[in-house]
Amino acid sequence: MTIITHVLATTLGVRALRLHGRQAVLAYVFGVGVDIDHLLKAPFYLRAVGLQRKKDYYWRSSLQEPIALLWIVPLSLYLRSWVPPLFFVVHVAMDYLVRYEKMPWYPYSTRVTRGILTALPDRVKEVALITLLVVGNLWIL
Repeated sequence: MTIITHVLATTLGVRALRLHGRQAVLAYVFGVGVDIDHLLKAPFYLRAVGLQRKKDYYWRSSLQEPIALLWIVPLSLYLRSWVPPLFFVVHVAMDYLVRYEKMPWYPYSTRVTRGILTALPDRVKEVALITLLVVGNLWIL
């Protein structure tokens, strides 16, 4: 999913759960901020592909895979907050709706999956989810 979808979903969650202060910041860090790995992978993309657009380039790292719960859950226990794993799981669930390759247990396994609902075009799923999230955010206002 795109950053827009992640921001809308996180905003809806923050509003619905009435999170404020530190809890809201944690929601955005784990609901949107985990995409920071795209910035870390950008130099590798530029080296491999250049400035052209390459569909299906593997942008993900273990920071965006379910395996990251191995450090997120202990961190959330330390922080005494249920917000990081909740918003991280929502982020990952949305990413698993699209068809590009994912490696859920990387770096411990190189098993690859394409996610769920692969028969539906990604654009259809994205537009449907954005529509639902916009309506949800407007409804909660």
